[in-house]
Amino acid sequence: MAFHVPQLDLSQYQFPLQAFIGGEFVDSTGNDKHTLISAVNDEIITKELQWSNSQDVDLAVEAAEKGLQQWKLMSREQRRDALVRFGTLIRKNRQQLHWLEAVLVGKDAGFSNFEIGAAADLFIYYGNMIDKFGTEVLHAEDDTMRYTLRQPWGVCAGICPFNAPLITLAMKAAPALACGNTIIIKTSETNPISTLFMASLSCQAGLPPGVLNCLVGGAEVGDALASHMRIRKVSFTGSVGVGKLIHIAAARSNLKSVTTELGGKSPIIVFPDADLDGALKAATMFLMMNGQGCALGTRLYLHESIADAFVDRLSSAIQEHAKGLGGGPMSKATLSSPLYHHRQKAAVMSFIKAGQNEATLLWGGRALGEKGCYIEPALFIDPSPDARILKEEIFGPILVVSRFSSDDEVLQMANDTEFGLAAYVWTKDLGRALRFAQQLEAGSVSVNGAGGFSPDVPMGGWKRKSCPGYCYF
Repeated sequence: MAFHVPQLDLSQYQFPLQAFIGGEFVDSTGNDKHTLISAVNDEIITKELQWSNSQDVDLAVEAAEKGLQQWKLMSREQRRDALVRFGTLIRKNRQQLHWLEAVLVGKDAGFSNFEIGAAADLFIYYGNMIDKFGTEVLHAEDDTMRYTLRQPWGVCAGICPFNAPLITLAMKAAPALACGNTIIIKTSETNPISTLFMASLSCQAGLPPGVLNCLVGGAEVGDALASHMRIRKVSFTGSVGVGKLIHIAAARSNLKSVTTELGGKSPIIVFPDADLDGALKAATMFLMMNGQGCALGTRLYLHESIADAFVDRLSSAIQEHAKGLGGGPMSKATLSSPLYHHRQKAAVMSFIKAGQNEATLLWGGRALGEKGCYIEPALFIDPSPDARILKEEIFGPILVVSRFSSDDEVLQMANDTEFGLAAYVWTKDLGRALRFAQQLEAGSVSVNGAGGFSPDVPMGGWKRKSCPGYCYF
């Protein structure tokens, strides 16, 4: 049966094509323009996206410094109300935000609604945290008092990824602004338009011009932000290689503070006593966003006594999900998406090809259709211990299944990675659950669950590829 990609209506809303600096969309100082192509059906979205450069970074820093003075003059109540209104506006503009992602990267309604809601929650939560950042008296005696004082960094920068740009913008900007800073956001190169629009809502909410700025660009902009002598903090979400360059640039400039979140290879461990229906649902979470999520469980460890039966059920669930590939991204019935751009599709296909020499490909892994970025989910079993598909972050719909026989064995297998972002354990044994929650080398461990997001829960990681941070700021 032929695979058909959906058609898109590109006339519903306007596309923001300029940087947002000082409270308005402005032309770049350069003449470089880029083309955006839909991951859904290869239709050209625009050829007029203005590419920012290092001069635009300087202009954004100047705007952020002016905005910082206005932000400081506002009372805590005024700043709180502005951030809460911003969150409310994000919710009110949910349809437009989803549409901008749907037509460009094909993001499905389910995840998009979660992401937009979470972004709104972050601004509302941190807005209401403004009066909680108090001083602490350490010593008071006679005419002497020693106390701590919390002060903002000043101008900060945030660099967002392509997969979830709205929630990562909020993770970086909401705590930064609540603490009295201003921020410059660099959008994803391949998924910038929803971020630009969301940033533009800030002035409607009452944030002074320059408090939140947004640039589009490539390596030149990222390097300029990380190297800028008047930027005091940078938060980056993306690849390991670029993350290293951010740290180097920060160190060579003004030793600015750096937070990086650089990927995951999260394990799911299922014991024989687990709720296997619940564990099966958790094991299919790698299908969300077509696998393009840093905390998704992509290594599945099954006890040998349940492995064969579990894999049979898992394979059937994956095949059923794959039937929905190619659905309209604005439809609530669509639960799948393409990969978000052709570069990512090529990378995932190379992993699938290599994986067939490292493990058994049980099902899937084919590219679908002549247009768009659709790939069937791939289910691999019994990989070699050093398989790339087991060791490296893929950012695609690939699940790798290994068997284990003992607690000590699977703990060693799960921790045998430099990615320490998240882990998932399924068991009814309370003692084992507590022991694994403590011994798994991951920033967050979910027991009998599939993770989740809450603004009041820290999100950080272990090891060299996920530096600890509170919601990435």
